[in-house]
Amino acid sequence: MILLKTERELALMRRAGRAVAITLEEIRMSVKPGITTGYLDGLAEKTLRKLGATPAFKGYQGFPAVICASINEEVVHGIPGPRKLKNGDIIKIDMGAVVEGYFGDAAITVPVGEASPEAAELIRVTEECLYKGIEQARVGKRLGDISHAVQRTAESHGYSVVRDYVGHGIGSRMHEDPPVPNYGRPSRGPLLRAGMTLAIEPMVNLGTYEVYVKEDQWTVVTRDGKLSAHFEHTVAITPEGPLILTVG
Repeated sequence: MILLKTERELALMRRAGRAVAITLEEIRMSVKPGITTGYLDGLAEKTLRKLGATPAFKGYQGFPAVICASINEEVVHGIPGPRKLKNGDIIKIDMGAVVEGYFGDAAITVPVGEASPEAAELIRVTEECLYKGIEQARVGKRLGDISHAVQRTAESHGYSVVRDYVGHGIGSRMHEDPPVPNYGRPSRGPLLRAGMTLAIEPMVNLGTYEVYVKEDQWTVVTRDGKLSAHFEHTVAITPEGPLILTVG
């Protein structure tokens, strides 16, 4: 069942989203060669709690950390730890926060030092995919319009979109209905209504869309070992158009 949010609920989600946005910016500014993903995880927890928010991911279905830190061919759900970032890496940071029982969820992809032109273009296009999807998050559209916009943008640049993992509704739970695939046909799926809140999150691969899960039972990687990028925002559908909740 798709739950429509009240103004009060949206205000709480906005507070959670703002905490996520501020924390992601702190992490972005801290990414450099030699930094460990574990350090970034600690920074995220410290920043979130200072902002009066609770980490959403830590302990969620057993996940052991505040952020997902996924490097290069890792798509999502990478576990932070002692691994040091190297010049030329790209790192995906995905995280969520809770404020008074309501969630915000967002992700960014950040180059470490000097990214290759190939990596930089993948990052640019993936972020473009996100905003093309958000443009379709309007009253009267269909969920498939969001999915199709993401897929069309990625594939027009020769990339593929991950199919095994998708975006989702969000609110008083991290994952609510409806699922939000990054591929699909326009004018299909649930009708978009004011009060719906969606986590739209393109995961775009340089090569094949096929992925698998590593031995840690969390980290998702590309089947061909090629780079992947990821961006995400929590978005509310309003009569005036899409409202991004995960901004500072």
